Amino acid sequence: VQLQASGGGLVQAGDSLRLSCAASGRTSSSRAVGWFRQAPGREREYVAAINYRAGYKYYADSVKGRFTISRDNTKNTIYLQMNGLKPEDTAVYYCASCVSCILSSFSSSAAYEYWGQGTQVTVSS
Repeated sequence: VQLQASGGGLVQAGDSLRLSCAASGRTSSSRAVGWFRQAPGREREYVAAINYRAGYKYYADSVKGRFTISRDNTKNTIYLQMNGLKPEDTAVYYCASCVSCILSSFSSSAAYEYWGQGTQVTVSS
């Protein structure tokens, strides 16, 4: 599975962005696709995940109510709609795919076998 993340940019607090994660290869083997982020000097942090087949969605508490993960199976693309952005959302955002993960591991970066290259999101105050 190959993943290509895009859509990042520089925005002001309160603005919105939509990130895209285009998947190719053996996408049918994916159980979940997740979004993670990493700010300078901090560990990679879970943001959201979606069950690739059933479409169930899961969110970190820090983004619940502001971010929405979705998928378009016809385009093999996962989206992360980010509304009400805050300066603390500034980070490099990565999408990742897991093949053998289970629900309890969706929030763990260690469960994901395939990673995209990351896209920078910067939110100014």
